[in-house]
Amino acid sequence: MRSLTRATDLDALIDASHDRPQFLFKHSTACMVSAQASAVVSRAAESIAEADFWRLLVIQDRDLSHHIAEQSGIPHQSPQVLLFDRGRVVWNGSHFAIREAALRGALAKTGSGDVAAAPRRQA
Repeated sequence: MRSLTRATDLDALIDASHDRPQFLFKHSTACMVSAQASAVVSRAAESIAEADFWRLLVIQDRDLSHHIAEQSGIPHQSPQVLLFDRGRVVWNGSHFAIREAALRGALAKTGSGDVAAAPRRQA
């Protein structure tokens, strides 16, 4: 699982989502629910080969976490998983909705053509 610590990492995640789905796990190290979700996401990252996984530590990178909420239009929660596909957030879950079956179900719906791709960023 890759760490997301800078806005340029978010840009890389979004760009990579044009080639394959990207999960972003927003984790609070001070929350027991987030610790449980972290275990779920870590297992999923090991067993789901069709997507890449990123982790953002929200206490350490609070400003970046809020930037992601503003950019994606998805209100900040922690723990929270966002699934990026073709440059957009196509699914999100938080707290006890973070289950491997939910991640797999969201992933199964990617690339189906029902969400228009966001334009790629120009370098």
